[in-house]
This record gives sequence, structure tokens and C-alpha cells, in this order.
Amino acid sequence: MQAMVWYSGHFGRSDAAKWLGRLSAWCVGALVTAGAAEISEAQSRFQRGDYAECLVQCQEELGADAPDESWSVLAARCQLTLGQYPEAQAFLTNAIRRHRTTIRLRLLAQEVLAAAGETDLAQGYLKEIDELGSYRFWDYQQAPDLVALGQAALRLGVDPKLVLDRFLEPVKRKMPEDRHAYLAIGELALGKNDYALAAKTYTEGLAKLPNDPDLHLGLARAYAPSERAQAAQSIERALGLNPRHVPSLLLLAEHAIDAEEYDAAEELLGRVWAVNPGQPEGWALRAVMRQLDHELAAADQARATALRYLKRNPAVDHLIGRKLSQKYRFREGAAHQRLALELASDFLPAKIQLAQDLLRLGEEAEGWRLAGEVHQQDGYDVTAFNLVTLRDKLAGFTTLTNRDFRVRMERKEAALYGDRVLQLLDRARADLPAKYGLDLSEPTAVEIYPEQKDFAVRTFGMPDNPGFLGVCFGSVITANSPASQAGDPANWEAVLWHEFCHVVTLRLTRNRMPRWLSEGISVYEESQANPAWGHALTPKYRELILADEFTPLSQLSGAFLKAKSSLHVQFAYYQSAVAVEFLVQRYGRDCLAQILHDLGAGQQAQTAMAARTAPFEELDRGYAEFLERRARSLGAGLDWEKPEPGVLVGEMADLAEFVAKNPTNYWAATLYAQSLLEAEKWAEAEVVAQGLAERYPENTGAEGGYALWAAALRGQQKAEAEREVLEAWAMRDADNLGAFLRLGQLAEVRGDWPAVERNAERLLAVNPLLYQPYRLLALASEELAKPAQAAYAWERALLLEPPDPAEAHYRLARALHQQADPRAKRHVLEALAEAPRYRDAHKLLLELTPAAAPASAPSSRPEPGPRPDPAPPAAATAPGAADGSLDKAL
Repeated sequence: MQAMVWYSGHFGRSDAAKWLGRLSAWCVGALVTAGAAEISEAQSRFQRGDYAECLVQCQEELGADAPDESWSVLAARCQLTLGQYPEAQAFLTNAIRRHRTTIRLRLLAQEVLAAAGETDLAQGYLKEIDELGSYRFWDYQQAPDLVALGQAALRLGVDPKLVLDRFLEPVKRKMPEDRHAYLAIGELALGKNDYALAAKTYTEGLAKLPNDPDLHLGLARAYAPSERAQAAQSIERALGLNPRHVPSLLLLAEHAIDAEEYDAAEELLGRVWAVNPGQPEGWALRAVMRQLDHELAAADQARATALRYLKRNPAVDHLIGRKLSQKYRFREGAAHQRLALELASDFLPAKIQLAQDLLRLGEEAEGWRLAGEVHQQDGYDVTAFNLVTLRDKLAGFTTLTNRDFRVRMERKEAALYGDRVLQLLDRARADLPAKYGLDLSEPTAVEIYPEQKDFAVRTFGMPDNPGFLGVCFGSVITANSPASQAGDPANWEAVLWHEFCHVVTLRLTRNRMPRWLSEGISVYEESQANPAWGHALTPKYRELILADEFTPLSQLSGAFLKAKSSLHVQFAYYQSAVAVEFLVQRYGRDCLAQILHDLGAGQQAQTAMAARTAPFEELDRGYAEFLERRARSLGAGLDWEKPEPGVLVGEMADLAEFVAKNPTNYWAATLYAQSLLEAEKWAEAEVVAQGLAERYPENTGAEGGYALWAAALRGQQKAEAEREVLEAWAMRDADNLGAFLRLGQLAEVRGDWPAVERNAERLLAVNPLLYQPYRLLALASEELAKPAQAAYAWERALLLEPPDPAEAHYRLARALHQQADPRAKRHVLEALAEAPRYRDAHKLLLELTPAAAPASAPSSRPEPGPRPDPAPPAAATAPGAADGSLDKAL
């Protein structure tokens, strides 16, 4: 049975809390169900989708004066499902007269009347429920009645947590075979964005009632935000039980719109309208598609049809706005949430959605205020709670500004690399808008979060959305800081470049562009700015491409939503970037910019692309050929055929024999090189790994030729050869924290200070929260006579609790003294506070205060200088190295 979503209003609490307490105690006793075989058969018909036949059966029973009100409830639901709204209103009015103490019929009538704009009548029914619950609570012992009273309590303003804990959960425990409590609890949890509770409840229900399509649908809705594959399986089961299950068809239509499969969405909506020609949510989704196509008159007509019978139904505009916001059309989405709130000012789903839309638009004052209002009105709403908690935490962040950017960061992180963030963004702004003909005048807001859960709340409203490094909403960027990526570091400069490119393309198109084109341009521009950025072709991608498991260009947006795993999501990014490269090579960058301008002018994506390039059939063909050529060119000197499984899991001697006969087999050679390294057979491993690196230089992974080759050379203490290999590796991989650190150490030992400086900068582009890169940069700056840069590096090193703070303060004082900076004296005193007999610090203090008396005899502590051992202190090992080991990372 479809869950009702129409708004019911918000009335005074009256005696609801009192009778809720009495009922919760009362229902601990014996609970009974209406178990007549006839009504059970009719309900089964309804669940199978035989709505018209079910209605006829109900009318026959009611004509025979059936005493059980369940027949009237079921008849009314049949009428509503079939779209007979005026008939349902008249029927409910008469049925309530017949069943004078009914709760369920009044609750159903109140929903319909409130959505139809009959506010006074709806409020009257709710008051009657309140009175009946207060004075006749002993009459309501059946689970459907008890659950209906719990739902009424929610509409009367009782705390949802109280209703859940003291009422709905006890009903579920006492009557685990009845569906009503599972559906009510699941709907309540979904309405508060508590997807974990919703999934748990629907799963429990399905364990008892595996053939209930509504429970399968509920589980799909619980999984939809994070587990699309599981959601699809649940919808498939629901439709297997009821092919005409309207809410499941609607959810599938939503997914099709998300994937830009609009023809499929129209087909699904046709199946909905075959059941109910006026189905409001179906027409709301039609309005979304027409608005996305810039057919505004048709969109208005579809919205009007959705509101034809239920004129005050805020769920219509809420759905339209939510789907538009999912397409990054936040301003249009916000406008529809405002329309929903005009129909029902306390419709909290619209209010919290509007809060998120405004925050994404950078309109923070109103956005935070609305989130606070929702939290105050409903403490159980998870999204509102998360946002209010985040708002309080953001109060402690630092804001850095210039003419074009406003960057908000955690205080310590801002002190460490906030200036680098602004410099990087300035470079991106000087490069990208001009490429695409955008006059960008408004500033961009950037927020960088050290905790992934805070980033997820700001971005998605919920803390559990792993895998994203950054998100751009148009004029607002949110990003994870390196602090949240210790186990898998990513180049934060590449991330911000990528996201600022989104600023350019989204602003240019007014957020009207397919997802694949938006992501593809951003990844493509990463590689244009730095060849080591972007997404590289991997053996697994090669395998997917040559197995024809890639997505055609015309359907690429769907690749993100239908991804089977995180690998397939990354593959979608790679395919999108290759598609953009294909378009640029074949039609030119100017053509790409013109397409973006056309989208901003309101043209549909396929129309704009076909007009500027070629029909999509031709584009799909050309893209497929381009992608396959790219895949076949990868490691062209290698044999990519996978050996029999026994070869790769057998003895090392058998593997060695296979490699001797097949020296270019990628899979066997990789495994053999790894085995040789584990056995510390360095020279043999070097030969195999060198062959892999030379034949497949694009492989920058931990199993690639460079990584294996460098490890073999290090095992033989061939430092110069190791350096050359690491440098070749580093040129191709901008995230390679371990290689950059090792290169910096090797350069320090041989006194190659430009190389030390270069690798320190590389390290800072991956993780500016480590001590080592600042120390390397400071030492190189001293040797290269760059005192200002040395002072910059030592100042930041001191923020990271260096292993020798006396040395850091002394060297900072020396660099400041070279610039005649008066702060030098404070830092030399700090050095002496750490090490009172530090000879060189005393000498520097004398230089700074020549009139001072001679110092007492200091110790013979040597002046700190370059350390001969390139290995870093154990406590300061780069977190990017696996298990804290540089050897393993390399």
C-alpha cells in the first residue's frame, strides 16, 4: 500500500501526550487483529495491484453492510490509488458517519482534506481523533488502530521520539506479524532522514512478511541515498510482487531522471498514469523533466495537473525542488521549496531542503536560520541536527579572503597552508575562466574540512558519504583536507583545481549540464594544468574497455549512478575525461566552450552537442573507437593475456619458469617481481621490474614497475639509480607522498638543494600537515639564500611540534635576522628556553643585543646542520606510507 505523503498540518498538542501514555501502557496487554478471511483476501488483491477488483469487492461488502471499518479504509485507499479523489472525499465523509468512533478513517480523511485545501475540515477531524484518543482509548486494541493513533499523535505535535519509543516500537514488538507498525516506523525514520533505522525496520518487517511490496519499497527508499544497487534489487522485488505498484514505479522514474534517461522515465510514468491518470508525484516528475528541458510552460502545466485535486499538497513542489537541486539547479529548487512552504508553512521537509539549497548557494544567514528552526521544531530530524552541530563547529574556523575568494578552514590548517590555498585558487582563476569565455565577477566560497563527516554533512546533510574529495555547487566549494586522507593521500591542489573548474562550467551553463560533461571537463583540465594530475588508464580500466563494459558517450551520466563499486565510479570519471579529450581533439576546444554557452542559453544537452559536433550515434561510435585505441596502446610491449590460475598461485619456481618463457606477460612478471622482493633477491627483482617500467611507464600504482624497481634498487643501496627511477615515477604521479619524501631525503644527503626544494613543494601539495616537507623546504631555502622562504617554512614547522624545537626556533631567528625582522630576538630566546646552553643561539643573541654582557660558558652543542642519515625519525614517518613504512610505500 502506498504510504501517504500529503501534508496534514500542525495543530496544538491538546491531550495527545496524555492519551499516548495511557495507550502505550494499555497496548502492553493483549493485542488482537481483525482476521476475517474475506478482508484478508481483499487486502491481498490490493497488494497484487488489482485495485479496481479490490474496490468492487469492498463495495459489495459495504453494500451488505459490513460492520468492519477495515472495508471502508481499504475502499478509500483503492479510490485514492486509482485517482478518484473527489469520490474518496465523499466516501470518507459518509464512512465516518457510519463508523462514529473510527480513528483510521478520520486520519485518512484528514490527510486528503488537508492536501485538498479543506483546512478547517481537516483540523476538525484531527481534533476529533484527539478527543477519541483521550476518552475511548480502550476501544483501540487492534494494531492498525494503535498505529493510526501514533501517527495522529505525530500530527498533533507530540515528540516523534516519544511516539516511536513509547508507542510504535511496543506495537511492533507485541504484534510482529502485522505490517502497520513496520510501515509507520519506517516512514517516520525516512521523513527524519534516519536511513539506518528505516533500513533496519523494513528488514525486520520483511523477515516476517517477505511478500509485502510496501516493505520492499521502504527498504529501497532507505538504501537509495547510499546503496543504489541494493535499492534497485528491492524495487525489483516489489514490482515482482505487484507490477502496478505505483510508488515503486515512481522511485524507478526518479532514478531514471537522475541518470538522465528521460525516455525510460517517461515510460515508467506512463505505467503510473495507467493506474492513476492524475497521480501527483508522477506529474511532479514530469514537471521536473520539462523544466530541465527549459520548457517552462509545459513544466507549469505539469505542476498544475499534479495539484488539480490536492491543491494544497506541498509534497508536489517539494519533490520538484528536490529533484532540481539534485541536478544542481539550486536556485530553481529553492524557489519550489518556497512554494511548498506557501502552501504549508510548517512542512518541515521543504524547510530543511530549502536550508540546504540556500547554504549551497552561499546564502548562509537564511540557510543556517532555517536549519535551526527545523531542529527546534523537530529534534529528531537527523539532517537538521547535523547541520546545527556543524554550524556551531564552523564558528571556530578561520576565514581567509581576497578579492575573488573566501576560504574557510580550521585555524591550525589555515595557519599552515591557507596562503597556498589562495595562491592555487588565484592561479586557477587566472587560467580557466578565460579558456571558456566566462567573465567571473562574483567571489567563490571554499570550505575545507579536516573531518570527513563534517564535509559530508555540509555537502550532503549526512555524515556517511565516503569517497568524495570535493564538491562544487556553483559558487560554493566544499573539500576534504589532507587530515581526512591519511591512509590514501590525494593531491589537494589537484582537487581544488578540479572543483574550481566546476565553478567555471556550472556558472557558464547556469548549472544546466550533464554530469559526465561537468566531471569530464574538470578531470581533463586537471591533466592540462599538470600531466601528473587527473585519472590515468589502469589495467583494470583497460580490461573493462576491451570487454565492452564501458558506457557509450550518450549515456555517460548514468555510469556514475549505476556504478557497481567505487572502482566503477572512478572508471566513470576516467571515461568522462576521455570523452572530453575526444571532443576537443576532433572538434576543438572552442567547440567545447560553445556547447557550454549553448547550455547556458537554455538548449538541451543533446541538441546543443549534436548541433556543434555530430549526431550522438556518430559520437558514440567515434568515442568507442577512441577509447579502445587508448586501451590497446597501454603497455603495448606487454602480453596482457592472463595465465592459468595455477601459474599465479603455484610455487615460485613454477612462476619463474613461466616468466622465463613469457617475459612480457604483465600479470606473471608483476607477481614474480613482488615475490623476488619479498625474498630479498634484489638484483633479479631489478631486472624484471625494469622491464615492466619500460614497457608500461604509465603504471604509477604500488604494483607498478617504478615502485618495484625503486624497491629493488634501494635493497641494493644503489642510491643514484634509485633516485632516477623515483624521479621518473614522481613526474607521473602527483599523489606519491612516499616517493617525494624519499627524493627529498636523497637530495639532502648529496646537497642538491634545488631538488630538495622541488620535492618539499611536491610534498606540501599532497599533505601540508607534515613536519618533514617544511624542514626540507627550510634547509633548502637556507642554502639557496632565500631567508624569507626559510622563515616561512620554519614558522610552520614550529606549528607541528618538531622533534627539535630549539633548532627550529634558532633557525627561524636566524632567517628573520637576515631580513632585519625584530621577531628574531623572541625566537632566539625561545630556542634558549628549550636548550639553555645552546652555543649558536647565544652567539645569535649577542648579535641581536650587542650591549649585553658576555654569556656564561655554553655547552659544546654543535650547530644543527644537514643530517647524514636520510631516514626520517620513526615518529615523523609520512602517514601516506602503508603501515607507516616508507619501504612498503615504495
